[in-house]
Amino acid sequence: MHANRTGSADALCAKAVFYDGVNAVSRAVGIKIQRGEPVGAGPGEKSSPPPAMTQFVEIFDPTFARKIKSWDVAHLCEAPSRPSELRLALRGKTLGARLVIADPNMARTVRRQLPVLMMHRRLRRRRRFRNIAFASLALGAFVATFVFGIPAWSERIVGLIPPEVDTQLEENSVGQIDNAIAIGRVQLCDPDPNSVANRAMARFVGLAMQGSALPYPAKVQVLKSVRPNAFAFPGGRIFYTSALLNQTRSPDEFAGVMAHEIGHIVYRHGMQKTVFSVGSGLLVGLVLGDMTSLSGAAVLGTRIINSSFSRDAERQADQYVSRVAARVGFDSAALVGLLDRIARKYAGNRAVALLDTHPLNAERRAALESSRNSVKDRVVKPGFSKQEWRAISSMCT
Repeated sequence: MHANRTGSADALCAKAVFYDGVNAVSRAVGIKIQRGEPVGAGPGEKSSPPPAMTQFVEIFDPTFARKIKSWDVAHLCEAPSRPSELRLALRGKTLGARLVIADPNMARTVRRQLPVLMMHRRLRRRRRFRNIAFASLALGAFVATFVFGIPAWSERIVGLIPPEVDTQLEENSVGQIDNAIAIGRVQLCDPDPNSVANRAMARFVGLAMQGSALPYPAKVQVLKSVRPNAFAFPGGRIFYTSALLNQTRSPDEFAGVMAHEIGHIVYRHGMQKTVFSVGSGLLVGLVLGDMTSLSGAAVLGTRIINSSFSRDAERQADQYVSRVAARVGFDSAALVGLLDRIARKYAGNRAVALLDTHPLNAERRAALESSRNSVKDRVVKPGFSKQEWRAISSMCT
């Protein structure tokens, strides 16, 4: 490194590697950082502020001392590089043109001689903070849209869909189960619709759905399965597994599960979830730029959003249990005992879908137990007679 005189200002000379942005070949060059003639006021004119010196980087061939390029320092910026080197580029000029100063000491000296680089670094930092702020606001708007917009939107959309469409959706979703039953891969515990157990369940369903505006009735079937579960489909089909029935100790527990699943049907949660999943998937795709929702972030985001909907659906279904219990007379809080028992027996077993789809959190427990207190002055009777419960509890044996 050395300094000489060019005009009235010192010129810093350094070695560098030059890429012209047109050819991939690099060339070793020398650079001079210097100032030119004053620019601003003409002869005899006053200038405010005082005239400035134009600072520029002259790139020259060190062998023949021939100038190759001259870069105006006002357009200089740092390009990404290793910590020990300095890469200079021209903003808005030839794309890919670079000056690379590999010597760490010279890189530090050049940075000191070019304060414009620090100025652009500060500007980039401000833009980065501004982008983070905008991204945070966008995320807040996204969360607000999800929390307040999508649930209301999906509920309104479902209100515009005729309930008859639910039965068409049911045919698609339940068709595989019906086919499995038809070929014997899945067995019904009691296929006779006129048996004591099936007539008792049909009677309870009729009482539980009184006042519902749905044009179709619900239907309950008990399947032989080693996994405890109960689930409802759009269109009114409810399935109760034999493993869950074996864990059910009282007619009130059975009535609680039945009323809960009927609540999902009455509120049309199956159709709402379909609409909600489509809406949340599109929203996550728009935010993450992944309209296929195949990326891990998109899948995780959609899963988190849908879990919130599931919690709201469980809350509504529990409220329906309380209303049916108040009308029919059984103990709604008995459902707490059954879910507690399942959770203890199958703790840590993620294969038990009942624990994922019907988690018994503190809020649900308190709501179900408070509903028992609200009807404590009423006569509480089992949801099924002794004869009916005997037939139901033994239908899979």
